Amino acid sequence: MNNIERQFEAYSAWRSGLFEAVSQFRAWLRAQEIADAQVDQRLDQVLSTLRDDKLYIAFVAEFSRGKSELINAIFFAGFGQRVLPSSAGRTTMCPTELAYERNSDPFIRLLPIETRTSGTTVSELKGFPDEWTTIPLDVRSPDKVAETLQQIAQIKTVSRDVAQSMGLHVAEAETENGMHVTADGLVEIPRWRHAIINFPHPLLDQGLVILDTPGLNALGTEPELTLSLLPSAHAVLFILAADTGVTKSDIQVWHDFISNPQSGQTKGRLVVLNKIDGLWDELRDWEEVQREIERQTRETAKHLGVSERNIYPVSAQKALLGKIRNDAAILERSRINTLETALGKELLPSKRDIVRTNIGGEMIDIIKATRTVLTQRMKGVQEHMEELEGLNGKNLDVIDHMMDKVKVDKEHFEKSLQRFQATRSIFSQQTNVLYSHLNLKAVDKLIAETKRDMEISLTTSGLKTRMQTFFKQMHGIMEDVAKQSQEIKELMEGVYKKFQEEHGLANIKPHGFSVMKYLREIKRVEDKHMQFFSGMSLLVTEQKSVTRRFYESAVARIRAIFATANRDADNWLRTIMSPMESQVREHQIQLRRRLESIKRIHKASDTLDDRLNELKDVRDGIHAQDQALERQAETITQILMAPAGPDADAEPLPDLNLSA
Repeated sequence: MNNIERQFEAYSAWRSGLFEAVSQFRAWLRAQEIADAQVDQRLDQVLSTLRDDKLYIAFVAEFSRGKSELINAIFFAGFGQRVLPSSAGRTTMCPTELAYERNSDPFIRLLPIETRTSGTTVSELKGFPDEWTTIPLDVRSPDKVAETLQQIAQIKTVSRDVAQSMGLHVAEAETENGMHVTADGLVEIPRWRHAIINFPHPLLDQGLVILDTPGLNALGTEPELTLSLLPSAHAVLFILAADTGVTKSDIQVWHDFISNPQSGQTKGRLVVLNKIDGLWDELRDWEEVQREIERQTRETAKHLGVSERNIYPVSAQKALLGKIRNDAAILERSRINTLETALGKELLPSKRDIVRTNIGGEMIDIIKATRTVLTQRMKGVQEHMEELEGLNGKNLDVIDHMMDKVKVDKEHFEKSLQRFQATRSIFSQQTNVLYSHLNLKAVDKLIAETKRDMEISLTTSGLKTRMQTFFKQMHGIMEDVAKQSQEIKELMEGVYKKFQEEHGLANIKPHGFSVMKYLREIKRVEDKHMQFFSGMSLLVTEQKSVTRRFYESAVARIRAIFATANRDADNWLRTIMSPMESQVREHQIQLRRRLESIKRIHKASDTLDDRLNELKDVRDGIHAQDQALERQAETITQILMAPAGPDADAEPLPDLNLSA
């Protein structure tokens, strides 16, 4: 295995261990009859997150930088030949996703370029298989696989008007970036808009998804790549070529689409200086060659404004050759091992931290809630035992008095429950207000209004102003959500405090609902959209087409943000009530048990000693459950804190310690 394979296998083992630990914890809660429906649902969500965990890595480059060859060298050398088409000139003509669905036979699925005219995003079209051309892959024959995958390099010729109606920029000069014009005046365009390859590769089977993106033409005219796919990638490899140096379009791709300091996304962005074998000169000694590579590395770092440590010179072609021939000397000269190690160290610890934080935060809440239930049970049993021990040797009048006291406590608690139900009604009303802010139909209405206004706008300035208004409206809605969620939190804090003061329930502070991540994501989409407008230099026909598709992609992303906010708000509203409901339920059970015990003693159906012995057994059982819970928490904590790769260091985060 190469370095990235080793690190990925270690990460997958870490994730599997965490999945198993959480599964065992859920099974233990069920067996002990501790978990309620809310906790069980939350644990199901945790397990689903781990089960469906994906790791996205994007390869981005202009044409002829050796991007497909690098993917072959890192991931597909074990097949003994090239899998993705890789030759001089333009090979990958459309964005390509490589993944593996175990329940589907291997295939390549291709989306016709004509779908660009519909304004429908690729994400939406993924839900309509009939729109795609699907070709089976015969993975028993590497030659046939390579032959079938040549489809992604196919082109077709159309008239200039047709190309522009699809929003494809036509290059007016050889030096200009855009679609090439043939001698007879036709325009060469990709045959396919997007490709999905379902391939049974061990890493893809473990959740790796590879995105192969063909340069500025695709990034500039498929806004979905800019707004969604690239930002969601856990690592982006930007490939340059030593034989061409850093071109103007390379710099534009880097600054506009990959290195964006305002986005806060800096980790996992690596620069690869490919084709260093072109510098291997028989007439120069090896030291001279190394100095030339170092010089080009310095120049590349200077042009891109990054540290030299972030530039990785490699020869993808020699790396692939060295792996296929098992030639250690060629492999070492290719420098591929350094890149693979860096990729593993950048990608996997970063992804581990994301999973660890998300899962750890949820598990903290669940384990705290379970501790609270056990603590309340233990408190109830101790109070009950003290109550019964105080009856030893007392006459029936005292027992009657004790029974009356418990009845009064029970009645008082039931009145509190009636107030609690009234509060639930207010809670429901407040919840409806929150949902009204997040209503997707209302968002769709604003989207439709914005689209209508844009269609009648005749100037770029008018389009820009309307979109700014749209984003301002989206920000305003999220701010209303923040205010309403704060009102709900304050309402629940009052309910919690009342029960704690009147009935001695555990002191729990309900969590708030933060909208910061949604606001940041809306701002990121807005910045990308405005960046697109400010740098737009397209013809009028192209402008309308690209503007429409960019708008469609932007609002699709905004709608997805609101859909996520709806789901997260739904989870929050359920969990904010869950701790109180658990405590109320436990307190009711304890009151019934106290009353039943005193009744049985009063009727002499049980002796006091018998009942005390029963309660001691219950107490010991709760104590054993408490110890078992801490062992479960310790196991999950150790896995969460463990390094996810063979070369990674454990970096315990205090706020993720689940132990008591």
